[in-house]
Amino acid sequence: MIQAFYSGISGIKSHQNAIDVTADNLANINTVGFRGYTAEFESLFDNAKMGVDPLSSVDSTVGVGSRISATGMDTSQGTIINSDSSTDLAIVGEGWFGIENGVDRFFTRNGSFTFDSNRDLVTQEGMYVLGTIGNNIDFATNTLTQERNTIPLEDVTKQQKLKMPQTLYYPPQPTSKIEFFGNIGTQDEVRVISSQAIDANGDTNRIKLEFRKNPTQPQKGSLWNVVATVTSHEGDVVYSTTNAQVRFDETGGLVSSTLTQIDNNGTNVAIDLGKDFSGVIAAANIPITGSSQSDGIEAGELVGYDINQNAEVVATFTNGRQSSIARVAVYHFQNDQGLERISGSLFKQSSNSGNAIFYKDDQGNNIVGTAVLNNKLENSNVRMEVGLTELIVLQRAYDANSKSVTTADQMIQKALNMDA
Repeated sequence: MIQAFYSGISGIKSHQNAIDVTADNLANINTVGFRGYTAEFESLFDNAKMGVDPLSSVDSTVGVGSRISATGMDTSQGTIINSDSSTDLAIVGEGWFGIENGVDRFFTRNGSFTFDSNRDLVTQEGMYVLGTIGNNIDFATNTLTQERNTIPLEDVTKQQKLKMPQTLYYPPQPTSKIEFFGNIGTQDEVRVISSQAIDANGDTNRIKLEFRKNPTQPQKGSLWNVVATVTSHEGDVVYSTTNAQVRFDETGGLVSSTLTQIDNNGTNVAIDLGKDFSGVIAAANIPITGSSQSDGIEAGELVGYDINQNAEVVATFTNGRQSSIARVAVYHFQNDQGLERISGSLFKQSSNSGNAIFYKDDQGNNIVGTAVLNNKLENSNVRMEVGLTELIVLQRAYDANSKSVTTADQMIQKALNMDA
Protein backbone atom coordinates (compact mmCIF):
# COMPACT_ATOMS: atom_id res chain seq x y z
CA MET A 1 0.00 0.00 0.00
CA ILE A 2 2.88 2.35 0.76
CA GLN A 3 4.18 1.74 -2.78
CA ALA A 4 0.83 2.90 -4.16
CA PHE A 5 1.58 6.37 -2.77
CA TYR A 6 4.89 6.55 -4.62
CA SER A 7 3.42 5.21 -7.86
CA GLY A 8 0.53 7.67 -7.73
CA ILE A 9 2.74 10.64 -6.85
CA SER A 10 5.24 9.82 -9.62
CA GLY A 11 2.32 9.54 -12.02
CA ILE A 12 0.97 12.92 -10.89
CA LYS A 13 4.37 14.57 -11.36
CA SER A 14 5.05 13.03 -14.76
CA HIS A 15 1.59 13.81 -16.11
CA GLN A 16 1.78 17.33 -14.72
CA ASN A 17 5.01 17.82 -16.68
CA ALA A 18 3.34 16.38 -19.78
CA ILE A 19 0.42 18.77 -19.31
CA ASP A 20 2.90 21.65 -19.09
CA VAL A 21 4.54 20.55 -22.35
CA THR A 22 1.20 20.32 -24.16
CA ALA A 23 0.00 23.61 -22.71
CA ASP A 24 3.20 25.28 -23.94
CA ASN A 25 2.55 23.85 -27.40
CA LEU A 26 -0.95 25.30 -27.44
CA ALA A 27 0.28 28.64 -26.11
CA ASN A 28 2.65 28.89 -29.11
CA ILE A 29 0.18 27.75 -31.75
CA ASN A 30 0.65 31.08 -33.57
CA THR A 31 4.40 31.47 -32.93
CA VAL A 32 6.27 31.61 -36.24
CA GLY A 33 8.81 28.80 -36.60
CA PHE A 34 7.70 27.07 -33.37
CA ARG A 35 8.32 23.33 -33.07
CA GLY A 36 5.93 21.36 -30.87
CA TYR A 37 7.12 18.79 -28.35
CA THR A 38 5.69 15.51 -27.10
CA ALA A 39 6.32 14.10 -23.61
CA GLU A 40 7.73 10.56 -23.61
CA PHE A 41 7.04 8.36 -20.58
CA GLU A 42 9.00 5.47 -19.13
CA SER A 43 8.48 3.10 -16.22
CA LEU A 44 10.56 3.36 -13.05
CA PHE A 45 12.38 0.30 -11.69
CA ASP A 46 10.21 -2.72 -11.08
CA ASN A 47 10.28 -4.89 -7.93
CA ALA A 48 10.17 -8.50 -9.03
CA LYS A 49 7.89 -10.79 -6.99
CA MET A 50 9.10 -14.29 -7.75
CA GLY A 51 6.65 -17.11 -7.51
CA VAL A 52 7.31 -20.62 -6.28
CA ASP A 53 8.26 -21.83 -9.72
CA PRO A 54 11.21 -19.81 -11.02
CA LEU A 55 10.46 -21.08 -14.55
CA SER A 56 6.97 -19.65 -14.54
CA SER A 57 6.12 -17.47 -17.54
CA VAL A 58 3.75 -15.35 -15.48
CA ASP A 59 4.94 -11.76 -15.07
CA SER A 60 4.70 -10.97 -11.40
CA THR A 61 6.60 -7.69 -11.34
CA VAL A 62 5.18 -4.64 -9.59
CA GLY A 63 6.00 -1.19 -11.02
CA VAL A 64 6.94 1.77 -8.88
CA GLY A 65 5.53 4.51 -11.08
CA SER A 66 6.47 6.50 -14.19
CA ARG A 67 8.51 9.51 -15.17
CA ILE A 68 9.17 11.74 -18.19
CA SER A 69 12.17 10.27 -20.01
CA ALA A 70 12.36 12.94 -22.72
CA THR A 71 10.42 15.52 -24.68
CA GLY A 72 10.65 14.77 -28.39
CA MET A 73 10.55 17.49 -31.05
CA ASP A 74 7.84 17.33 -33.68
CA THR A 75 9.69 17.86 -36.98
CA SER A 76 6.61 17.97 -39.23
CA GLN A 77 6.05 20.90 -41.57
CA GLY A 78 4.26 23.93 -40.16
CA THR A 79 1.57 25.85 -42.01
CA ILE A 80 2.86 28.26 -44.69
CA ILE A 81 1.26 31.69 -44.33
CA ASN A 82 1.48 34.78 -46.54
CA SER A 83 3.50 37.84 -45.56
CA ASP A 84 3.68 41.42 -46.83
CA SER A 85 7.46 41.61 -46.42
CA SER A 86 9.79 40.45 -49.20
CA THR A 87 12.45 39.64 -46.58
CA ASP A 88 10.24 37.07 -44.85
CA LEU A 89 11.26 33.51 -45.72
CA ALA A 90 9.79 30.06 -45.17
CA ILE A 91 11.57 26.71 -45.50
CA VAL A 92 9.52 23.98 -47.15
CA GLY A 93 11.06 20.68 -46.09
CA GLU A 94 14.15 20.07 -43.99
CA GLY A 95 16.63 22.68 -42.88
CA TRP A 96 17.29 25.60 -40.56
CA PHE A 97 18.28 29.21 -41.02
CA GLY A 98 21.56 30.13 -39.36
CA ILE A 99 21.74 33.28 -37.24
CA GLU A 100 24.30 34.73 -34.86
CA ASN A 101 24.59 37.55 -32.36
CA GLY A 102 28.28 38.15 -32.99
CA VAL A 103 29.35 35.52 -30.46
CA ASP A 104 27.10 32.46 -30.62
CA ARG A 105 25.46 30.77 -33.59
CA PHE A 106 21.86 29.62 -33.44
CA PHE A 107 19.39 27.94 -35.76
CA THR A 108 15.75 28.68 -36.38
CA ARG A 109 12.78 28.05 -38.67
CA ASN A 110 11.50 31.56 -38.00
CA GLY A 111 12.20 33.43 -41.22
CA SER A 112 10.78 36.80 -40.12
CA PHE A 113 13.74 38.91 -41.22
CA THR A 114 14.30 42.61 -41.77
CA PHE A 115 17.11 45.13 -42.34
CA ASP A 116 18.92 47.01 -39.60
CA SER A 117 20.37 50.52 -39.92
CA ASN A 118 23.49 49.10 -41.63
CA ARG A 119 21.35 47.23 -44.17
CA ASP A 120 22.35 43.86 -42.70
CA LEU A 121 19.68 41.17 -42.90
CA VAL A 122 18.69 40.44 -39.30
CA THR A 123 15.99 38.76 -37.22
CA GLN A 124 13.38 40.78 -35.36
CA GLU A 125 15.67 40.49 -32.30
CA GLY A 126 18.64 41.90 -34.22
CA MET A 127 20.61 38.69 -34.83
CA TYR A 128 22.46 38.46 -38.15
CA VAL A 129 21.20 36.06 -40.82
CA LEU A 130 24.03 33.96 -42.26
CA GLY A 131 24.80 33.18 -45.88
CA THR A 132 27.26 33.55 -48.74
CA ILE A 133 28.11 36.98 -50.17
CA GLY A 134 28.54 37.20 -53.94
CA ASN A 135 31.33 39.83 -53.71
CA ASN A 136 29.94 41.61 -56.77
CA ILE A 137 28.99 44.90 -55.09
CA ASP A 138 31.22 47.91 -54.45
CA PHE A 139 29.74 49.10 -51.15
CA ALA A 140 31.71 52.35 -51.30
CA THR A 141 29.66 53.46 -54.32
CA ASN A 142 26.77 50.96 -54.10
CA THR A 143 27.57 49.78 -57.61
CA LEU A 144 27.15 46.31 -59.06
CA THR A 145 30.56 45.17 -60.29
CA GLN A 146 29.49 41.95 -62.00
CA GLU A 147 26.22 40.42 -63.12
CA ARG A 148 26.00 36.86 -61.80
CA ASN A 149 23.44 34.16 -62.53
CA THR A 150 24.11 32.23 -59.36
CA ILE A 151 26.09 32.43 -56.12
CA PRO A 152 27.73 29.13 -55.08
CA LEU A 153 27.19 28.29 -51.42
CA GLU A 154 30.52 28.36 -49.61
CA ASP A 155 31.64 26.03 -46.82
CA VAL A 156 29.68 25.80 -43.57
CA THR A 157 32.45 27.54 -41.63
CA LYS A 158 32.65 30.48 -44.08
CA GLN A 159 29.08 31.78 -43.83
CA GLN A 160 28.76 35.44 -42.85
CA LYS A 161 26.17 38.14 -42.32
CA LEU A 162 24.38 39.40 -45.42
CA LYS A 163 24.43 43.08 -46.40
CA MET A 164 22.08 44.43 -49.07
CA PRO A 165 22.34 48.15 -49.93
CA GLN A 166 19.13 50.14 -50.15
CA THR A 167 20.26 51.73 -53.42
CA LEU A 168 22.25 49.85 -56.03
CA TYR A 169 23.49 51.14 -59.38
CA TYR A 170 23.84 48.93 -62.44
CA PRO A 171 26.62 50.55 -64.52
CA PRO A 172 26.13 50.82 -68.28
CA GLN A 173 27.91 48.51 -70.67
CA PRO A 174 28.71 50.37 -73.94
CA THR A 175 27.61 48.85 -77.20
CA SER A 176 30.48 47.09 -78.95
CA LYS A 177 28.73 45.57 -81.98
CA ILE A 178 25.63 46.18 -84.09
CA GLU A 179 24.23 43.76 -86.65
CA PHE A 180 21.97 45.11 -89.42
CA PHE A 181 19.40 43.14 -91.40
CA GLY A 182 16.95 43.97 -94.16
CA ASN A 183 16.34 44.48 -97.86
CA ILE A 184 17.07 47.85 -99.47
CA GLY A 185 15.69 46.77 -102.85
CA THR A 186 17.00 47.65 -106.31
CA GLN A 187 15.34 51.00 -106.94
CA ASP A 188 17.38 54.21 -106.86
CA GLU A 189 15.79 55.46 -103.66
CA VAL A 190 17.17 56.37 -100.25
CA ARG A 191 16.86 53.49 -97.77
CA VAL A 192 17.33 53.94 -94.01
CA ILE A 193 18.00 51.34 -91.34
CA SER A 194 18.35 52.56 -87.75
CA SER A 195 19.58 51.19 -84.47
CA GLN A 196 20.44 52.28 -80.96
CA ALA A 197 23.79 52.18 -79.20
CA ILE A 198 24.83 52.88 -75.63
CA ASP A 199 27.94 55.00 -75.14
CA ALA A 200 30.43 54.98 -72.25
CA ASN A 201 28.37 57.58 -70.38
CA GLY A 202 25.36 55.29 -70.35
CA ASP A 203 23.45 57.43 -72.86
CA THR A 204 21.43 55.73 -75.59
CA ASN A 205 22.32 57.21 -78.98
CA ARG A 206 20.77 56.74 -82.41
CA ILE A 207 22.65 55.07 -85.29
CA LYS A 208 21.25 55.75 -88.78
CA LEU A 209 22.46 54.13 -91.99
CA GLU A 210 21.37 55.85 -95.22
CA PHE A 211 21.82 53.84 -98.42
CA ARG A 212 21.96 55.62 -101.82
CA LYS A 213 22.86 54.07 -105.16
CA ASN A 214 26.25 55.10 -106.46
CA PRO A 215 26.00 57.02 -109.75
CA THR A 216 28.53 54.64 -111.28
CA GLN A 217 27.24 51.09 -111.24
CA PRO A 218 29.23 47.91 -111.95
CA GLN A 219 28.34 45.63 -114.88
CA LYS A 220 27.02 43.00 -112.50
CA GLY A 221 25.26 43.60 -109.23
CA SER A 222 24.95 47.01 -107.60
CA LEU A 223 27.04 49.52 -105.66
CA TRP A 224 25.58 51.65 -102.90
CA ASN A 225 26.96 54.54 -100.89
CA VAL A 226 26.16 54.40 -97.19
CA VAL A 227 26.38 57.22 -94.65
CA ALA A 228 26.44 56.18 -90.99
CA THR A 229 25.42 58.98 -88.65
CA VAL A 230 25.63 58.82 -84.85
CA THR A 231 23.44 61.31 -83.01
CA SER A 232 22.02 61.78 -79.56
CA HIS A 233 18.71 60.08 -78.86
CA GLU A 234 16.82 63.31 -79.57
CA GLY A 235 18.90 63.92 -82.71
CA ASP A 236 20.07 67.40 -81.71
CA VAL A 237 23.76 66.42 -81.31
CA VAL A 238 25.79 64.72 -84.06
CA TYR A 239 28.68 62.68 -82.66
CA SER A 240 30.15 61.26 -85.88
CA THR A 241 29.53 60.67 -89.59
CA THR A 242 31.13 57.84 -91.57
CA ASN A 243 31.01 57.36 -95.36
CA ALA A 244 31.40 53.93 -96.90
CA GLN A 245 30.33 51.72 -99.80
CA VAL A 246 28.61 48.35 -99.98
CA ARG A 247 28.42 46.08 -103.02
CA PHE A 248 25.86 43.42 -103.89
CA ASP A 249 25.92 40.71 -106.56
CA GLU A 250 23.30 40.27 -109.25
CA THR A 251 21.09 38.17 -106.94
CA GLY A 252 21.16 40.82 -104.19
CA GLY A 253 23.59 39.12 -101.81
CA LEU A 254 26.14 41.30 -100.01
CA VAL A 255 29.61 40.94 -101.52
CA SER A 256 31.65 43.56 -99.64
CA SER A 257 31.38 46.51 -97.28
CA THR A 258 33.82 49.19 -96.21
CA LEU A 259 31.66 50.12 -93.23
CA THR A 260 33.34 48.19 -90.42
CA GLN A 261 33.02 50.50 -87.42
CA ILE A 262 31.68 53.82 -86.19
CA ASP A 263 32.51 56.26 -83.39
CA ASN A 264 29.75 56.24 -80.79
CA ASN A 265 30.64 59.34 -78.76
CA GLY A 266 34.14 58.08 -78.05
CA THR A 267 33.41 54.36 -78.16
CA ASN A 268 34.23 52.29 -81.25
CA VAL A 269 31.33 50.10 -82.35
CA ALA A 270 31.79 47.29 -84.87
CA ILE A 271 29.26 47.28 -87.73
CA ASP A 272 28.20 43.93 -89.19
CA LEU A 273 26.11 44.07 -92.37
CA GLY A 274 26.33 40.31 -92.83
CA LYS A 275 27.45 38.29 -95.84
CA ASP A 276 25.56 37.00 -98.85
CA PHE A 277 21.97 36.83 -97.60
CA SER A 278 22.66 36.76 -93.85
CA GLY A 279 22.35 40.53 -93.25
CA VAL A 280 21.57 43.45 -95.57
CA ILE A 281 20.57 42.50 -99.13
CA ALA A 282 19.48 44.35 -102.29
CA ALA A 283 16.93 42.10 -103.96
CA ALA A 284 13.95 42.78 -106.17
CA ASN A 285 10.41 41.53 -105.65
CA ILE A 286 10.96 41.27 -101.88
CA PRO A 287 9.42 43.71 -99.38
CA ILE A 288 11.66 46.53 -98.18
CA THR A 289 12.59 45.84 -94.56
CA GLY A 290 15.14 46.94 -91.98
CA SER A 291 16.09 45.86 -88.49
CA SER A 292 19.09 45.68 -86.20
CA GLN A 293 20.48 43.91 -83.16
CA SER A 294 23.02 45.37 -80.74
CA ASP A 295 24.68 44.49 -77.49
CA GLY A 296 25.32 46.83 -74.57
CA ILE A 297 23.26 47.44 -71.46
CA GLU A 298 21.70 50.64 -70.23
CA ALA A 299 22.36 51.89 -66.71
CA GLY A 300 19.80 50.85 -64.13
CA GLU A 301 18.67 51.61 -60.59
CA LEU A 302 17.60 49.04 -58.04
CA VAL A 303 13.92 48.12 -58.14
CA GLY A 304 14.06 45.61 -55.29
CA TYR A 305 15.27 42.25 -54.04
CA ASP A 306 13.68 38.84 -54.44
CA ILE A 307 14.73 35.49 -53.05
CA ASN A 308 14.19 32.43 -55.21
CA GLN A 309 13.61 28.82 -54.15
CA ASN A 310 17.37 28.20 -54.08
CA ALA A 311 17.63 30.91 -51.40
CA GLU A 312 19.51 33.24 -53.76
CA VAL A 313 19.04 36.96 -53.27
CA VAL A 314 18.34 38.45 -56.72
CA ALA A 315 18.49 42.20 -57.39
CA THR A 316 16.20 43.59 -60.12
CA PHE A 317 17.00 46.86 -61.91
CA THR A 318 15.08 49.44 -63.93
CA ASN A 319 16.90 48.40 -67.12
CA GLY A 320 15.33 44.95 -66.90
CA ARG A 321 18.51 43.22 -65.75
CA GLN A 322 18.80 40.91 -62.76
CA SER A 323 21.78 39.67 -60.79
CA SER A 324 22.30 37.32 -57.86
CA ILE A 325 24.19 39.03 -55.05
CA ALA A 326 24.03 36.56 -52.16
CA ARG A 327 22.60 33.25 -50.99
CA VAL A 328 20.93 32.59 -47.65
CA ALA A 329 22.37 29.49 -45.97
CA VAL A 330 20.10 26.59 -45.02
CA TYR A 331 21.72 24.20 -42.55
CA HIS A 332 20.97 20.53 -41.93
CA PHE A 333 21.65 18.10 -39.08
CA GLN A 334 21.91 14.35 -38.79
CA ASN A 335 19.51 14.46 -35.82
CA ASP A 336 17.21 17.48 -35.70
CA GLN A 337 15.65 16.24 -32.46
CA GLY A 338 19.05 16.45 -30.79
CA LEU A 339 19.17 20.25 -31.11
CA GLU A 340 19.27 22.13 -27.82
CA ARG A 341 16.23 24.33 -27.44
CA ILE A 342 17.06 27.86 -26.31
CA SER A 343 13.60 29.38 -26.72
CA GLY A 344 10.39 28.69 -28.59
CA SER A 345 11.91 28.86 -32.08
CA LEU A 346 15.62 29.23 -31.31
CA PHE A 347 17.97 26.24 -31.16
CA LYS A 348 21.63 25.45 -30.77
CA GLN A 349 23.59 22.47 -32.02
CA SER A 350 24.63 19.84 -29.50
CA SER A 351 26.54 16.57 -29.37
CA ASN A 352 23.24 14.76 -29.99
CA SER A 353 22.37 16.76 -33.10
CA GLY A 354 25.85 16.65 -34.61
CA ASN A 355 27.52 19.52 -36.41
CA ALA A 356 25.66 21.61 -38.95
CA ILE A 357 26.20 20.46 -42.55
CA PHE A 358 25.26 21.44 -46.10
CA TYR A 359 23.80 18.98 -48.58
CA LYS A 360 25.81 18.40 -51.76
CA ASP A 361 24.91 17.64 -55.35
CA ASP A 362 26.44 14.96 -57.57
CA GLN A 363 29.40 17.22 -58.35
CA GLY A 364 30.12 17.84 -54.68
CA ASN A 365 28.85 21.43 -54.67
CA ASN A 366 27.06 22.76 -51.60
CA ILE A 367 23.32 23.15 -52.14
CA VAL A 368 20.39 24.39 -50.09
CA GLY A 369 18.70 20.98 -50.36
CA THR A 370 15.19 22.32 -49.83
CA ALA A 371 12.80 24.98 -51.12
CA VAL A 372 12.80 28.52 -49.71
CA LEU A 373 9.84 30.85 -50.29
CA ASN A 374 9.87 34.61 -49.81
CA ASN A 375 6.84 36.68 -48.81
CA LYS A 376 5.97 33.59 -46.77
CA LEU A 377 6.41 32.42 -43.18
CA GLU A 378 6.18 29.00 -41.57
CA ASN A 379 3.77 29.07 -38.67
CA SER A 380 3.84 26.72 -35.68
CA ASN A 381 3.42 23.02 -36.52
CA VAL A 382 1.17 22.49 -33.50
CA ARG A 383 -2.36 21.34 -34.39
CA MET A 384 -4.99 22.66 -32.01
CA GLU A 385 -7.28 19.61 -32.24
CA VAL A 386 -4.37 17.27 -31.47
CA GLY A 387 -3.14 19.40 -28.58
CA LEU A 388 -6.57 19.70 -26.98
CA THR A 389 -7.13 15.92 -27.30
CA GLU A 390 -3.76 15.21 -25.68
CA LEU A 391 -4.60 17.67 -22.93
CA ILE A 392 -7.83 15.81 -22.16
CA VAL A 393 -6.06 12.44 -22.09
CA LEU A 394 -3.31 13.75 -19.82
CA GLN A 395 -5.86 15.37 -17.49
CA ARG A 396 -7.72 12.09 -17.16
CA ALA A 397 -4.46 10.29 -16.38
CA TYR A 398 -3.60 12.95 -13.82
CA ASP A 399 -6.99 12.45 -12.15
CA ALA A 400 -6.53 8.67 -12.16
CA ASN A 401 -3.16 8.98 -10.41
CA SER A 402 -4.70 11.36 -7.87
CA LYS A 403 -7.41 8.77 -7.26
CA SER A 404 -4.83 6.04 -6.68
CA VAL A 405 -3.22 8.16 -3.95
CA THR A 406 -6.63 8.73 -2.33
CA THR A 407 -7.42 5.01 -2.50
CA ALA A 408 -4.07 4.05 -0.99
CA ASP A 409 -4.69 6.52 1.85
CA GLN A 410 -8.11 5.03 2.52
CA MET A 411 -6.68 1.49 2.60
CA ILE A 412 -3.99 2.51 5.09
CA GLN A 413 -6.60 4.19 7.28
CA LYS A 414 -8.65 1.00 7.32
CA ALA A 415 -5.58 -1.08 8.10
CA LEU A 416 -4.70 1.17 11.03
CA ASN A 417 -8.24 0.99 12.38
CA MET A 418 -8.41 -2.79 12.29
CA ASP A 419 -8.52 -4.54 15.66
CA ALA A 420 -5.56 -6.63 16.55
